[in-house]
Amino acid sequence: MTRTRRRLPRSRALAPSAALFVLAAAGCSPNGSQPSVAVPTPSSDAAGYCEALHEELPATVAGLERSDPSPESDLTAGWGDGAIVLRCGVPRPARMDDSQSKAVDADGVNWLLEQREDAGPRFTTTYRKAYVEVTLGPEYAHDVTPLSAFAVPVSRTVPGSL
Repeated sequence: MTRTRRRLPRSRALAPSAALFVLAAAGCSPNGSQPSVAVPTPSSDAAGYCEALHEELPATVAGLERSDPSPESDLTAGWGDGAIVLRCGVPRPARMDDSQSKAVDADGVNWLLEQREDAGPRFTTTYRKAYVEVTLGPEYAHDVTPLSAFAVPVSRTVPGSL
């Protein structure tokens, strides 16, 4: 299947409309077929890294086909109709300041682990010039294997901050 991405001018890509936020908050998608997620609003530098990352993301992760959430954006991607969701350019999580926070290393990329109640884990890259967040469905509660699929693309496109 060939996908064509429509790129918005950077100023429009970074300023989603209030209607999109309402859709994201309601958990609805405009076409009813894909889950919706809030699109991050990163700095222009971080958005550039995220656009490069978007081009490098795999077609499948953990055996799940790519099925990007709505609204369409170079800052978000998904696999398995919401089982795995990536958002690039998210704010730095407050949990990174907690010395008791847990982290995992997946093929050379370090990720902050946040266990969410009644949901799967959320991982956010550390030591990068743009924060990349990956949320996994509850079926991945004790499995970080999907993170390996993002190691090479993240390493290649989002520089370290140290």
